[in-house]
Formats: sequence, C-alpha cells, structure tokens
Amino acid sequence: MREKKEKKMAHSFTFLIEKKRDGEEFSRDEIKSLVDAITDDKLPPHQLAALLMAIYFRGLSVQETATLADELMLSGEVLSLEEITWPKVANYTAGGVGDKVPLILPALAAACGVVMPTMIGDDENFIIGTLDKLSAIPGFCQDTDLDEFTNHLRSVKSAFMLQHASVAPADGTIYRLRHESATIPCPSLIVASILSRKSASGADGFVVDVKWGSGSFIKDLEQAKTLARTIVRTCDILKHRSVVLVTDANQPLGGAVGTALEIEEVVRFLKTDEAEDDLRQLVLRMGMEVVRLAGVAGSTLSAKQMVQRSISSGAVFEKFKEIVAAYGGDVDCLDDVEKLPKAKYIRKLPAPKRGYIHSINAGMIARGVRLMGENADGTLDPAVGVSRVMKAGVQVKQGEPLMMIHYNDERKLEAGLEYLRSSYRLAPKRPNLGELIVERVA
Repeated sequence: MREKKEKKMAHSFTFLIEKKRDGEEFSRDEIKSLVDAITDDKLPPHQLAALLMAIYFRGLSVQETATLADELMLSGEVLSLEEITWPKVANYTAGGVGDKVPLILPALAAACGVVMPTMIGDDENFIIGTLDKLSAIPGFCQDTDLDEFTNHLRSVKSAFMLQHASVAPADGTIYRLRHESATIPCPSLIVASILSRKSASGADGFVVDVKWGSGSFIKDLEQAKTLARTIVRTCDILKHRSVVLVTDANQPLGGAVGTALEIEEVVRFLKTDEAEDDLRQLVLRMGMEVVRLAGVAGSTLSAKQMVQRSISSGAVFEKFKEIVAAYGGDVDCLDDVEKLPKAKYIRKLPAPKRGYIHSINAGMIARGVRLMGENADGTLDPAVGVSRVMKAGVQVKQGEPLMMIHYNDERKLEAGLEYLRSSYRLAPKRPNLGELIVERVA
C-alpha cells in the first residue's frame, strides 16, 4: 500500500515537472503541494533538481513567484511583531565587496524610528559576509535564537542573525539544491527566497540593493534590472511596500575590504562623517529610501535632511554602539578603533606601470583577502584585509600603491597576492565610468 502511494506521488511530481518543462503555469494548490512535499521530505532530490532546472529555463510568472514566496514563508515559523508599533522595514543586499551599508543601515533606520529585522541568507554573503564583519568586534556573539532576535528588535530596533533553520525551511532545502543543480541565478527563485525569509522575519516593507558586476553573484546588468522589477511586482501582489536600487558592484565600495578594517571605516564615517564618496552616496540614498518607505519622512527633501541629521548628530553612531553592546560586543573598540584587531604586517601593492585604472575585479580582491585570512575552521582572521583601495578612473604612477595589504601569515600572502595583482587592469586612457546607482524601481 505504501509503495503504491509513493509511486503515485512520484508520478504527480513528474507531471508537474513536465508541466513546467512545457512552459505551463502552476496553480496555487500545485505550488502548495510542492512546498508541502519539500517540507515533509517527500519530494526526491533528483525530482526537485529537475523541477528547478525546468523553472530556470521556463521561469515563473509573477503570480507563481508570489505564491511560492508565500508558501515558502508558511513552511516554517513566522515571527509576529505586532506588539512593536514602529514601522518594520527589511534590507536585502545582493552581494557586494567592501559594502558597509548593511552594517550602517540598521543603525540608521533605528535612529530614525524604523525597526529593521536582518535575517541573513546565504545569498547575501558574497565571499565576506555581514556577520563576518561584525564578529571582528571583540565579544560580538552572532549565535542568537529567535527569541533573542525578537527581543533585540524590541529593545534596540535592530537585530542580526543568520537565517534560522525553523524559518522558511523549505527555502533552505531548495537553496541547497539550487547550488547543486546550477540554478542559483534564476530571478524567480531568487525573489521567492528573499521574500519568504524577509517576510517571515516580521518585515512589512523592503528596501533592496541589487548589485551587479564582478563583486556580485549577478554578473549581467540586464539580469539585475529584471530581478529588481520582479521583486517590486511580486511585492505588489503580496501587498508589501518595496523599493529596489540597481547598483554597480564592479569595484569595492568604500576604501577597505576585510572585517575589522571595514568596521573601522564604518566608525570613521559615523564619528567624523569621513568616507569615500561612493559609500557616502549609497548610505544616504538607501537611508532615504528606508525612511520614505516607512512613512517617517514625507518627502525626498525631508528624508535627506533626516538621514543627514541623524548621522551628523552622532545618533547613528550611538545606535550602532547600542546594537553591538546588545550582542556582547566591546564598544570601547568603537570609541577607539586602535583597539580593533590589527595585522602584524602591512605592505603596499605597487602599480606595475603608469596609467589609468581602467577596471577592477572586486570579486578577485575579496577572494584574495579570504585566502590570506581564512582559518582552518572557515572563520576569517579579523585583522586581515586591504585598505586605501584605489578606484577606477584614477591615474597612478609606476610603483604607486594600488592598495595597502594587511596580513599576519607570510605563507598565505602569496596566494592572496596573485588574486590582488590580477584584480587591476591599467590602461593609457581614462575609462568612461558609469553611475553607482544605475536604476530605481518602485
């Protein structure tokens, strides 16, 4: 009897694979049955992989994507934050090398009266993740449970954690198979994954940074724009407010890549308002989008003034320290960045010739840093990284430093240097550079 039932289920899954293979649309009941089967471990991995490949080539309609996001969310625990009366807006960032905005934005939002739950999925960690960076602060403990996550949202209006196993568990199963079946770049599956996780974490609005280029898992600009539009259309169906920026990630954001070095750059910006132009621009723009979406600012001008005032007054820095303290981090290291982990050695990466920096492969820089700093257990040496990163369009002389390299292990240095050297391309003429913020979709 049991064998007949299993054969019948396998046949029904085969029918759904065939249906999507032929470009037909799933009904809500069909999507629900698929997610239920994944949650209950009744959909064989080879059939799920086949289904994912069919979706990769045929895609999902916006309605299918919204239904899938909703069912994935309902496959696990959904946080109830109704007792928190402040507006709740989540941020999603698709990769990014040297991107400190996910570190700053929760504190900025909180300082402006917006709660920001930050439940981080694997798709948000491009080589060096946000929690890797926060863990460079001595004492910072990222191992929190859902109760602690919710309590932090109540007390400091912000909370960080990796996606919990009980939150959208069917999404976790699908994501692992997407890796194994080479279907990670599918826009419909990306959107369903993002929205299921962020909705389950208690957010009712979404501000998204879709990055494209060498510093993101999205390499094609048109694919990034398609993803941005799909997110907004899907949110419309789900009755969620959303705004998406498409940004250029073909070079590191700001001047440092690493963990402690990036924390130091964050502190310098929040304490003294000193920052690279690209980092400042994106922080201000994302902050403005958050406060406008949350309804705490009524116009673009008032949003800009609110964000600038919260940074210049020191309110964001104080909120950042408050968040770090809630996780056990040593805030003395933020008041005095010399107490953050420091590398034994610092050396320059000299320009091999005179010319303009024509292009930078941000992903190669991040991989170089990872090779120099990765420990046997997969964690990163917090002191390792690069600083004073020269940007595209700058003219350099032969021997002038393209960046400063901070390292502790001479044996690991050579492997990292190969990536760092290869990340820069010099040319005799100044390149034509595009805008950092390519498009806004809302």
